[in-house]
Parts: sequence; C-alpha cells; structure tokens
Amino acid sequence: MGLSKAEVTLGFAGRKPRVHGYHVYGNLIDCDNDSILEDEEALKNLVLDAAKIGNMTVLDVKTWKIGLGASVVAIILESHIAIHTWPEFKYATIDVYTCGHHTNPVAAFEYIKSVLKPRRVERGEFPRILE
Repeated sequence: MGLSKAEVTLGFAGRKPRVHGYHVYGNLIDCDNDSILEDEEALKNLVLDAAKIGNMTVLDVKTWKIGLGASVVAIILESHIAIHTWPEFKYATIDVYTCGHHTNPVAAFEYIKSVLKPRRVERGEFPRILE
C-alpha cells in the first residue's frame, strides 16, 4: 500500500514510517438526534458500527451513565474510539484514533456525525507518525 496524504505532506515520500497513526476528533454542537445522547446502548451500537465502517477490530467496549449523558469508549486493536455526551446541551465530543494503513478513522468519525446530526461541527485531524 502507498503512503497516505499525511505521510507525503510530512515528507515521508519514498519511505514507510515505522508507526502510522491518524487521529480525528471533534465537537458536535446542537445535535438534532439528541435522544441518542443519553442512551448508553444506542451509543455503544453507534461506536460498534463506526468501528466496522472504519475497518477496525473491536476488543472491548465500556459505557458509563454520567448525569444525563453517557461516555462510551471502545478499545480497538488499532487504538480507540470515544464518545462523551451532554444531552442537556445537545452536545457530544468524539475521538477516533487508529494506527495502521488498513483503517479509516475519518469514515468512522463521519458516520458518528451522520447519526448524531449536529448543526455545527468543530473537527480536527492529526497524523501520528514515527519515521
């Protein structure tokens, strides 16, 4: 498999890095699908579906009810997916970090976003690459 866009941008053209990771994170603001934000089981299923879409291997998923919201963390073979919610504010934070060329953390993040239906998104991406 060839180098990713991030690897080329960071000057890895012609050589493979020892570690290839990519981190996508964001704030989902004013979510229209706010009922899911307080539903641990629905959020767990959302994370499992996102992992499948991103070609990730789920090792374990934990959920916690915190106030009105919930936190869900999936430990994946390649790293993790996390969702933390505040339904009273229609707000969620998302963290998708993976290692390996075979995964697609952007697709996983976009899937979560499509289900929660935020009116505004603040998103960041960061390559985590070791030469």
